[in-house]
Amino acid sequence: MKNNKILITGVAGFIGFSQAIFFLKKNYTVLGIDNLNKYYSSKYKKLRLKELKKYKKFFFKKMDISERSKVNNLFKNNNFYYVFHFAAQAGVRYSVINPKEYILSNIYGFINILNASSKNKIKAIYYASSSSVYGDQKKYPVTEKFNLFPKNIYAKTKYLNEQIANFYYKKFGISLVGLRLFTVYGKWGRPDMLLFKIFKSHFKNNSFSLNNSGDHFRDFTHIDDVVKIIYLIHKKKKLYKNEIFNICSKNTIYIKKLVLKIKKIINIKYINIPKNKLEVFKTNGENIKIKNEINYRKFNKINNVLPDLIKWYEKEKIYKYY
Repeated sequence: MKNNKILITGVAGFIGFSQAIFFLKKNYTVLGIDNLNKYYSSKYKKLRLKELKKYKKFFFKKMDISERSKVNNLFKNNNFYYVFHFAAQAGVRYSVINPKEYILSNIYGFINILNASSKNKIKAIYYASSSSVYGDQKKYPVTEKFNLFPKNIYAKTKYLNEQIANFYYKKFGISLVGLRLFTVYGKWGRPDMLLFKIFKSHFKNNSFSLNNSGDHFRDFTHIDDVVKIIYLIHKKKKLYKNEIFNICSKNTIYIKKLVLKIKKIINIKYINIPKNKLEVFKTNGENIKIKNEINYRKFNKINNVLPDLIKWYEKEKIYKYY
C-alpha cells in the first residue's frame, strides 16, 4: 500500500538503522538513504546495512541529502507518505574541525528534504533534533517550553532545524514533529559515544579518555524506547502542526558513577582529561508530554540492560569494525 512506504534518511546511522528495523518488523516498506560518510567507520555502517538487507521490503540508495536535484528526483519517483529524517552530521568536537559538513548536511540537507516534501504532498515529517539545543540550564528537568541556549555548532544547527521547520509549517502547512533526542544508547550504537568507547577499550586492552574525570550527568535513553516512542507518535496518524517532543527516559546518570558500575562488569582503564568547554554539564529531560501523548511509561534502565549489551557487543565482535 502507498501509505505503508516510508523514507528513512541516515538509514546506516544508529537511529535510522534501528527505526528501519522496527518498521520492517511491522511489515512496512522502507526506502533508506545514506551517504556512508567517514565521520566514523563506514565498515560499521555497512554492517548495519547488511542486517537491513535481510528484509525483503528494505531498499537502499546511497545518496547525499545536500544534493538537491537527487533529493528531488528521489521524491518524484517514489510515493512516500511519511518521512523519518535522521540524516545529520553528528558530534560536538568534530564541528570545530569541519564545520562545513554541519552546514551542508544539517542545514542545507534538511531544507532539501523539506522542499521536496512540500512539492510531493508528504503527510508528515518526523525529524531528529537534539537535547543539545537546551545548552546549560539552571533548572532541571527541562521541558519543551524552556528557552534554548545551544553552545556549539552541532547544537546550533539542530536549533536552526527547529526554526526552519516552523517556517515550512507556516508557509506550506507540512505536518512536522521534532524529536529532541537525549543520550541514546543500545545495540548498534555509535562508536564515538561513551559506552562503545569503554567497551572497545576493554576488548582491545587499552585506555579510553574520560572527559572532565566523569564529572557530568547524562539522560540515557535506550534505543528500544526511542524507536517505540517514535512509532507510537506516528501510529496516532495525528497531523501535528509543528510539535516538539523530548525523547528521554528522565533517567539521568552521573558519568563517574556509571563508569564504576561498568568496571564491576568488565576490566577497563581510563585517562582523565580536562573538561571540554563545548560539552554541556548536564542533560535531564522531562518526558511528561510523551507520557500524556502516547501513554508510554515503562523505560529501560541502564543498570538493567548493561550486562546484556556488553554480551551482545562481545558476541558480534563490534570492536573489530571501528
